[in-house]
Amino acid sequence: MQEKLVSVSVNILKNCLGVKPGESLLIVADETKRTLADALFQAGKELGSEAMLAVMQAREKPGQEPPAAIAAAMAAAHVVVAITQQSLTHTQARKKAAAAGARVATMPGITPEMFMAGAITADYSQVKAITETVTGILTQGREVRIEKQGYVLEFSIAGRNGIASTGVYLNPGESGNLPSGEAYIAPLEGTANGQVVIDGSFAGIGKLASPLLLTIKDGRLVAAEGEVSELLLTKLGEQDGRLLGEFGIGTNDKARITGIILEDEKVYGTIHVAFGSNDTFGGTISAGVHLDGLVTEPNVWIDGKQIMASGKGLWGR
Repeated sequence: MQEKLVSVSVNILKNCLGVKPGESLLIVADETKRTLADALFQAGKELGSEAMLAVMQAREKPGQEPPAAIAAAMAAAHVVVAITQQSLTHTQARKKAAAAGARVATMPGITPEMFMAGAITADYSQVKAITETVTGILTQGREVRIEKQGYVLEFSIAGRNGIASTGVYLNPGESGNLPSGEAYIAPLEGTANGQVVIDGSFAGIGKLASPLLLTIKDGRLVAAEGEVSELLLTKLGEQDGRLLGEFGIGTNDKARITGIILEDEKVYGTIHVAFGSNDTFGGTISAGVHLDGLVTEPNVWIDGKQIMASGKGLWGR
């Protein structure tokens, strides 16, 4: 098994991150991901990089900052892979590392099985093309309308730039998830109103046995109905964790709904909304938490033009 994980890791580091001999490669892991982190570390050595492995205590929630020493090391490396249980994607440490020129891939919650199948096996040239097309639509858009089962959520994205998480990070400062395939944006704070049905999965909770109905008023989650509603509200906290922070569209046709949001939110034909921090990708919310919820087969309009119909992408028209 370990030999196979190292082989896959070599391909990931070479094809998705362009790791070269002599480059500094920092693998940031927590205690729950040592097996995969060791495979990436070994792969980095095989590629001739100056590979380093930093292991920290597991964070308590997605978006929580790593220790200062690890954050500093991230900003000093050529390439960073964060393979942790809780996501470092929406942290200042990740943002500052990218700003310093590091190529950064975050792999929160990934499992050995996910290394072998699903989203990681996609044709990333195709994923990149679709992701960049959808990102352009988001950047040019002003108003978003989401409809499912008669419930409607509307919000503004005017003046915000879409972010392309393509899975290919070859240039200084490029970063995103691996496996990847999503286009996302920070909604304008305070503009979201309506209701949305989350029926796929939720970060920190997993695959949903029954849907959640969320009510949002002036950008804030004010009510949640469903089997795990109280658990969700507890995880988000009472303050800025309940603010709508992200709208994203999955663009990876190999991704599956597994209960692990890293792969779930990449599923082609789905969208996701997240609550909590977005100050790392163009918003103003700094909440110390960021949790995504997946919507399957949605209808989506941007500026009155339908771009998804029951999950089918219409952006090629």
